[in-house]
Amino acid sequence: MSQLPRLPIDPAAVSRQFARRAPLDAPQFLFGEIAQRMLRRLSYIRIDPHDILDAGCGAAHALDPLRARYPNLRYIGQDHCAALLDTARERYLSKPGFWHRLRNKPTPQPEFLQADLADTGLPDESLDLVWSNLALHWHPEPHLVLQEWRRVLRNDALALYSSLGPGSLRELREAVAEAGLDTRPMEFVDMHDFGDLMLQVGFADPVMDQEIITLTYKTADKLLEDVHALGGNPHAQRRPGLAGRAWRSRLTQALERRRHQDGTIHLSLEVAYGHAWRAAARRGVIGELPVTVFKRAQPLEAGKPPPRVVPRKPDA
Repeated sequence: MSQLPRLPIDPAAVSRQFARRAPLDAPQFLFGEIAQRMLRRLSYIRIDPHDILDAGCGAAHALDPLRARYPNLRYIGQDHCAALLDTARERYLSKPGFWHRLRNKPTPQPEFLQADLADTGLPDESLDLVWSNLALHWHPEPHLVLQEWRRVLRNDALALYSSLGPGSLRELREAVAEAGLDTRPMEFVDMHDFGDLMLQVGFADPVMDQEIITLTYKTADKLLEDVHALGGNPHAQRRPGLAGRAWRSRLTQALERRRHQDGTIHLSLEVAYGHAWRAAARRGVIGELPVTVFKRAQPLEAGKPPPRVVPRKPDA
């Protein structure tokens, strides 16, 4: 029986690193922007969900935007990091939320669940929408996560997610290699593999697309500050311990050598978006179907539109 490989991601490291970054307000320059792009995708889909799972919710920054679209939703925020869930509970359970005050009538209280993405503990076929913003790439077995989403969704319900792809952090990877730093950077799954996986676990009609967002920086230090805010490196073979001054200096110098003609340093992020419907016709189980092999760091397809260059506003 064929099995998919486990990605070299240490789940305990993921939780520790995000706990140190709580309440995750700093990286909302990216997370919040991608959430808005996901909402725009939802606007083209005829769906009126009530029971929604925010898989990898962090501190529940998506709660208010989702409530703006679906005022009567029952929101379940799930994350593996206790510190982020504590922040979410403090913000949304200790006092009336924005939409409670705006509507002046009761709305369902949000629920928060500490659980692995691949093992929610929720009942079978109990949800109308699984929403997951930039969380799937942090899990070592994304095929099990997708299988779990199919289990908890009702027939003809929707899963919508975003994830970083292999083209992400290209400039930083090159700088790490050039500087000869002894570490292994994080690996990402190609969006086409995610589409294949959705079919294999029993979803129907997966739709995948991607874009490259290029952030620009005046200083290497600001670039590294943002990379740190977005999350740590949970690679199982990453460099142990904290980076010293000499290590950081070599990395900074390698980044400085990548300045463009306008004097800025670029950081590319490949963002993949996927959505698919929970099919009732069959039960897909990894191992019973032909499985895909994860493609590592594949180049963008020919004919793709050029990258969008977006200045990082706080760096102005």
